[in-house]
Amino acid sequence: MRSREVTTGRTFVVVLDHGDDFYTALAEACTENGIHQGYIPMFIAGFATADLVGTCEQLEDPQAPVWSKVHLTNVEALGGGTLAWDDASGSIAPHIHVAVGLKAHSATGHTSHLLDATVQFLTEMIIVEIVEPQLHRQRQADLYDVPLLQFGSHQA
Repeated sequence: MRSREVTTGRTFVVVLDHGDDFYTALAEACTENGIHQGYIPMFIAGFATADLVGTCEQLEDPQAPVWSKVHLTNVEALGGGTLAWDDASGSIAPHIHVAVGLKAHSATGHTSHLLDATVQFLTEMIIVEIVEPQLHRQRQADLYDVPLLQFGSHQA
């Protein structure tokens, strides 16, 4: 377990519009407002399409991350996540999870890591900037190379 007290900065309400690519619009909002790290305590969304981490196949190693995706259409979503800064790309590195309901199938639910989405009607989110400590993701070789959130200055 790791924890750090954080100093929060500004808080933003961000609205993504119909047809927006979720991650592109999120990156634009962060760039326009100078947000390099923070968290999204909550967002509500309609997605025309959404790709979530998932599979219907038997897993060879149930402990390993799943890298395949499930493609969904016409969903309502509730989500949140963290935003760290990626020095290599010079952009934010979001980690977003969602719970979605398929509107045409009795709101059948799926919950997982959001890989991609196209906004349908709207996405309304709150972004809270974190001023310090610095947040970054470091791949952990002994845990399937998963990029884990780290605090403080980046260590190569």
